[in-house]
Amino acid sequence: MLGPVLLSLSLVASLDLRTRASLCLSRQLRAQGDYVLGGLFPLGLAEEANLYHRIRPNGMVCTRLSSLGLFLAMAMKMAVEEINNGSTLLPGLRLGYDLYDTCSEPAVTIKPSLMFLAKAGSYHIAAYCNYTQYQPRVLAVIGPHTSELALITGKFFSFFLMPQVSYSASMDRLSDRETFPSFFRTVPSDRTQLEAIVMLLQKFRWNWVAALGSNDDYGREGLSIFSGLANAQGICIAHEGLVPLVHANKQPLDKVLEVLQQVNQSNVQVVVLFASARAVHSLFRYSIHHKLSPKVWVASEAWLTSDLLLTLPNIAQVGTVLGFIQRGMLLPEFSQYVEARLALAADPAFCASLNAEPDQEERVMGPRCPQCDHITLRNLSAWLLQNLSAGQLHHQIFATYAAVYSVAQALHTTLQCNASSCAASELVQPWQLLENMYNLSFWARDLQLQFNANGNVEMEYDLKMWVWQRPTPRLRTVGTFNGSLWLQPSQMWWPSNEVPVSQCSRQCAEGQVRRVKGFHSCCYDCMDCKAGSYRQSPDDLTCTPCEQDQWSPERSTRCFPRTLRFLAWGEPTVLLLLLLLGLVQGLTLAALGLFLCHRESPLVQASGGPLACFGLACLSLFCLSVLLFPGQPGPASCLAQQPLAHLPLTGCLSTLFLQAAETFAESELPPSWAAWLRGHLRGPWAWLAVLLAVLGEAALCAWYLAASPPRVVTDWQVLPTEALVHCQMHSWASLGLVHITNATLAFLCFLGTFLVQSQPGCYNRARGLTFAMLAYFITWISFVPLLANVQVIYQPAVQMGTILFCALGILANFHLPKCYLLLCQPSLNTPEFFLGGGPRATADEGSSGGGGGAQEHNE
Repeated sequence: MLGPVLLSLSLVASLDLRTRASLCLSRQLRAQGDYVLGGLFPLGLAEEANLYHRIRPNGMVCTRLSSLGLFLAMAMKMAVEEINNGSTLLPGLRLGYDLYDTCSEPAVTIKPSLMFLAKAGSYHIAAYCNYTQYQPRVLAVIGPHTSELALITGKFFSFFLMPQVSYSASMDRLSDRETFPSFFRTVPSDRTQLEAIVMLLQKFRWNWVAALGSNDDYGREGLSIFSGLANAQGICIAHEGLVPLVHANKQPLDKVLEVLQQVNQSNVQVVVLFASARAVHSLFRYSIHHKLSPKVWVASEAWLTSDLLLTLPNIAQVGTVLGFIQRGMLLPEFSQYVEARLALAADPAFCASLNAEPDQEERVMGPRCPQCDHITLRNLSAWLLQNLSAGQLHHQIFATYAAVYSVAQALHTTLQCNASSCAASELVQPWQLLENMYNLSFWARDLQLQFNANGNVEMEYDLKMWVWQRPTPRLRTVGTFNGSLWLQPSQMWWPSNEVPVSQCSRQCAEGQVRRVKGFHSCCYDCMDCKAGSYRQSPDDLTCTPCEQDQWSPERSTRCFPRTLRFLAWGEPTVLLLLLLLGLVQGLTLAALGLFLCHRESPLVQASGGPLACFGLACLSLFCLSVLLFPGQPGPASCLAQQPLAHLPLTGCLSTLFLQAAETFAESELPPSWAAWLRGHLRGPWAWLAVLLAVLGEAALCAWYLAASPPRVVTDWQVLPTEALVHCQMHSWASLGLVHITNATLAFLCFLGTFLVQSQPGCYNRARGLTFAMLAYFITWISFVPLLANVQVIYQPAVQMGTILFCALGILANFHLPKCYLLLCQPSLNTPEFFLGGGPRATADEGSSGGGGGAQEHNE
């Protein structure tokens, strides 16, 4: 499609180069109509000497042509002519246009703005108290190009409530409806673009960046918004600075170099550059000259497609350039339209047919675009080919085209037009048109757009990357943004084929958190999360403790549920103790059975008869109490453990106490006293003594259960990965309470037998009782330090072992020797040996020689 255009342009350009004849483009920047739209375009560029050395408020001439501004103006012309030639919008009416050059300078822009606001038919702005019926020369204004100019004209036109639709001004401040009630634009706000930039940085994990902005309203506001968005997403700005404009300082070189040096010293690889094209031009020019290290430059839309940067010599040395530009519809016939306009402007016959006299506006304002009439078409056509083919202009051209259609649609609604005509007979005031601009939905080609409450349109962005092709880079689409960012990694090109890394500190490993050092949250040391805590999020600065019922290992990213832990039946310790229980219980039951079988024998009678069998039965129950300790503890088992263990032991020890008392009486008391005491230590009185001892122990156990009962406790701290369930005693004093009765009985048994002298010719009961009590004391005294120092999980096992060893000590030292005599030496089971008289009687018998044989078996 561009081939015929360039061929035609080249033919016209060859004629123009020979004749150097003037064109008549400037006379095509105005057209009459029922309603006129004003247009502000950067058709030219002013010389700096003319701008910054003014001493009088005289006129300024823009001598250099801006090709971009010229094509944007042609986009507006094409849209107006397309509407006039069609029948969809404003049937029966014609739109006119009046286009002026801004030179991209406020001092130049204000003149045409005043002209637009002049009263229709004059060149003056009338002073009224009420402007409701005021009819200015134009109905609405398209433009200007930059936010800096829009900030000025926006307030100016808003006073008259004249609709203004910009095709490129994107500063977020212009969204303020209170300050700019009549400002609209067909581009999104800079905030949307900056949100896309922040999302891009997050996508590549670039959290250590520099941020630069041009030293103007556009750059300062963009830098401020970016700082807020970046900080909210955890992106650290290592350095933030402003790039001076070349004409804004007498000595810009020093400040530009200072900015570059600060960026390099911050050791960042990514720089977000939200600046105007002129500021970026000066920055890159010095960066190339001083051969500074290449960076990744994230560009704002203001300079990403600027030919001022694309044509800068050795621009490839700056590094990688990425940026977002709004997506617009392609206008395929635009190049043909430009061909026709330029061809007519170069046609002498066409130019001669136009009125050579300047219009009234030019007599006041001067020529609209004098530099447009003195251009080299060959250069212009080459520039058009390069930019249109690279897709660098269509979004701006479409934005201008859509701005015209937005005003036309609002006017169509205001005039109540239908398919054939418009109803309103009187001219529409700008403020009447403004009412229908709010939340306006309109079509521009096949794309439906709508102004939101802030006067902005929502459009998608394309992510562009500069691909280096001599002599200038080409823009390649590598992603899109429509609220979410989508990338095409295969289309991207990076140095060394690796995505650059721009981070102050390495990413922490799994289970590590950041300990910030310095002033930036992105500079940190990585610390391991200890056991019992975990890293909840990669951005966490502290480890999160696990819940009480959870655990975690070191450097964990999650917690695990704790399992209940108690002394289970199947554990090796419990199985070993159960084997010991079987042995002790078997011996106890065997001894009890043997005693029952020989209950009338002197040995059993000497051991207490029924009391001895009762003592063995209690000893058996004492052994069986160990079955309360394994397994998951419950409230009932915790309450029953100590009473059911110590009450049977009391019954056993009380029978042994009676044996010790009888032995002491026979050995140490006079015969008459011994006979009286022996009579009371047997029979009903003996059973009463046993009953009183058991009742005393029962009372102490009841007191223990009432005053300081043990309770089931789940301990979440003692074990690293499990929750320990155990019976917790109230105190050592409470545990000693239930031992008082048994310890007293054992102590009295020991005292009653320890000093008793052996009686010749009789069985020595004192020795067995003494050793049995020694076994009792050794076992329970050892129990205290073991219970205090062993792990809580094994405390029930300690109590089980203590009970079994205590029972085994009593059984082995007192009962088993008698069983041995019953089984292996039945000849000694005689009344004389076991039921002999008192000591004196025994001595008499010994002197008569009756006990000689028995003395050999004295034990």
